[in-house]
Amino acid sequence: NQTKWEFFNLLFRQEGEKVLASKGFKDFFETNKEWLQPYAVFSYLRDAYKTPNFRKWPRHSVYQAEDIEKMCQPGTADYPHISLYYYIQYHLHLQLLSATEYARQHGVVLKGDIPIGISRNSVEAWTEPHYFNLNGQAGAPPDDFSVNGQNWGFPTYNWDEMVKDDCRWWVRRFQNMSKYFDAYRIDHVLGFFRIWEIPVNSVHGLLGQFSPSLGMSREEVEGYGLQWQEEFFTEPFITDWILERIFGEHTNYVRNTYVERTWGDRYKMREEFDTQRKVEAAFEGKNTPTDNWIREGLYALISNVLFVRDHKNWHLFHPRITAQLSLIYESLYDHDKATFNRLYNDYYYRRNNQFWYQEAMKKLPKLINATRMLVCAEDLGMIPDCVAWVMNELKVLSLEIQSMPKDPKVRFGYLAQNPYRSVCTISTHDMATLRQWWDEDWDRAQAYFNSMLQQGGPAPHPLPGWLARDIVSRHLNSPSMLCILGIQDWMSIDEQLRLEDPNAERINIPANPKHYWRYRMHINIEDLMKRTDFTSNVVDLVCSSYR
Repeated sequence: NQTKWEFFNLLFRQEGEKVLASKGFKDFFETNKEWLQPYAVFSYLRDAYKTPNFRKWPRHSVYQAEDIEKMCQPGTADYPHISLYYYIQYHLHLQLLSATEYARQHGVVLKGDIPIGISRNSVEAWTEPHYFNLNGQAGAPPDDFSVNGQNWGFPTYNWDEMVKDDCRWWVRRFQNMSKYFDAYRIDHVLGFFRIWEIPVNSVHGLLGQFSPSLGMSREEVEGYGLQWQEEFFTEPFITDWILERIFGEHTNYVRNTYVERTWGDRYKMREEFDTQRKVEAAFEGKNTPTDNWIREGLYALISNVLFVRDHKNWHLFHPRITAQLSLIYESLYDHDKATFNRLYNDYYYRRNNQFWYQEAMKKLPKLINATRMLVCAEDLGMIPDCVAWVMNELKVLSLEIQSMPKDPKVRFGYLAQNPYRSVCTISTHDMATLRQWWDEDWDRAQAYFNSMLQQGGPAPHPLPGWLARDIVSRHLNSPSMLCILGIQDWMSIDEQLRLEDPNAERINIPANPKHYWRYRMHINIEDLMKRTDFTSNVVDLVCSSYR
């Protein structure tokens, strides 16, 4: 990066004035001024103050359009630093447009991506904070990949404000993308129905709630037959047996340090440790196995509730996600467990369906009709019934992954039953690659080998190239309109070409914020094109599946 920036500055000094005076740049500037000018100023101030957190800037911490316009006038001391970003963005535009035009001339479709969130320390949060709930955190509820849920950290959207101007903020983004792409993926399309919103003082995602959603009143909870006990249901349930269960030999230390007795064998968190963020701060720099054990245990204590309060209305409640795995649930009588389960299932799978359908239909038609791009959606996770209603109505392509079937009654999806309006793939950037998936659970791989691949005997490990080819071929032959496979899964068919270590192929681990996106192809395009054994294999697979 340092070398690149030295090069950018050198180029800009060499030819910047000439480029910025050109008709091509002036046309680009006028077309994109609305976002380009604030972005360039933000980038300049970010670098000058050495932080993207604009709240810490000594000047311009609050965006004022008039001040920014003055800074952007040629002849000011700021202008040379700001116009550097004009220059870079202009060249990025030219290069991407050139690639787009070349691809279209050769019958290749480029598919873009619309990420669901923005950084809370971004130009969008600086210039248009009214569009975002900056006191919340977006994430995902627990799933097979993350038992505590995912906390992405970025703010949620203030949809009430966005809908007021017909989602202009989103429409601008989509229309700008259409210059370069013919199709796009909506990341986490469920976020347009509802987003998993986590309190800003939480680390894990367990204390989140869907927003917007219809919270439950005390009377509604009691209507199911569950006697309402507000403090017991909504405050962390901490007793001696729970402390001993979680902390074992460290119980006395935790009892004396982090909690205080209320009555009987009941405890509450001490004020200085009563949120997960406070606990996180207390353990900063402490990374021994014992420290990690105690820190995670304290997080679990704080999450040990049966209901969470609605973020907007203190008198409404939501059953805590996966509360059935909590120790407070374990303490309930069997009758109360059955009652809670009935309430829980109604809440998460029926109560909000029509409400979420209406929420999505306020937003998605405006965005989809803004361009002629083909729309694909990542519709994985805890999917309410209304998602399929909306996607069918708007002709949006779903994402089909055989190892994550949408039918809860089957272990693996049936590729032949994929809908035509879908994208078929083996893995995504957030998942294990095919080779990793095959070896991480041998019993699962064995079941897949015998049932889906109709092979007898024990499944071979590690995954041989011939078997990877068979799996790739089956996906290509699915009825899905598109089949898009990661380069790692394509390379899995060639044992001479693929990396020796399958774990080196992983792109992202959502549950681990420190697992950065470090994967890079280990062979360049020119050398890959010379591998005629591999390329011929790919051509054969594509042609035989009529893709």
